[in-house]
Amino acid sequence: MTIELGILGAGNMAEAIARGVIISGLLQPTNILASDVSLARRDLFTQHLGIRAIDDNREVARQSRTILLSVKPQHMAQVLAGIGPIFDPDGMLISIAAGISSKFIETHLGGARNWRVIRTMPNTPMLVGEGMVALARGRHATEADAAWARKMFQAAADVIEVSEEKLDAVTAISGSGPAYFFYLVEQMIRAGTELGLTPEEARQLAIKTSVGAAKMLSTSSDSPEELRRKVTSPGGTTQAAITYLQGHDAAVIITEAIQAAAARSRELS
Repeated sequence: MTIELGILGAGNMAEAIARGVIISGLLQPTNILASDVSLARRDLFTQHLGIRAIDDNREVARQSRTILLSVKPQHMAQVLAGIGPIFDPDGMLISIAAGISSKFIETHLGGARNWRVIRTMPNTPMLVGEGMVALARGRHATEADAAWARKMFQAAADVIEVSEEKLDAVTAISGSGPAYFFYLVEQMIRAGTELGLTPEEARQLAIKTSVGAAKMLSTSSDSPEELRRKVTSPGGTTQAAITYLQGHDAAVIITEAIQAAAARSRELS
């Protein structure tokens, strides 16, 4: 029996992807096979998703037409070396590992085969069906391969296709981006409590404000700059905060922080 999708590494992101393809009807649970070293993660996939999960990467590779590589980057070389002799050379591999290039995957799979690799960068909002994914084709991946990968992610994310050299920037903006946002909300809550609000009041105010602002960004035809301008009355409270941020080079700090994330992604490659 051939499995349509084999998942190596049954972590949270793999779970989000698997849920998406099942809910969308793209695949049935019986057409998916997963592996993970953690018994708890294997049990979750089996009990909550109906996906058979085992502890043998090679067996998953032997049975699968397409492999989702969702193991940690530091384990990738060892995993690839183990499945290279087993996996069908006509199969496709889709990687969600940060900093692992398609060339790295091809090299560590071994042999002189034209491995079809799609490298992707998803982000954690996929867990709530609001993700963003960028994908890049390796040297031997086809348009049909990219189309299949796109379908796999679209149930829980918007998808764009980029050239692989742009994935470091994608990682810095989209892959790491939710953490920047969470950090800002953390500080809003902290400031609220210092101003006399209870932690519960500050949390509710900060989170609902952030959700509402994000919805405005996604539904309005206005640019972020214009939306900000509409909130910022001259001489008002918002103007006081924005002037302070600008006076302390907040824009430079944010830009340099994102550039640091991109640089680290290049280092991992």
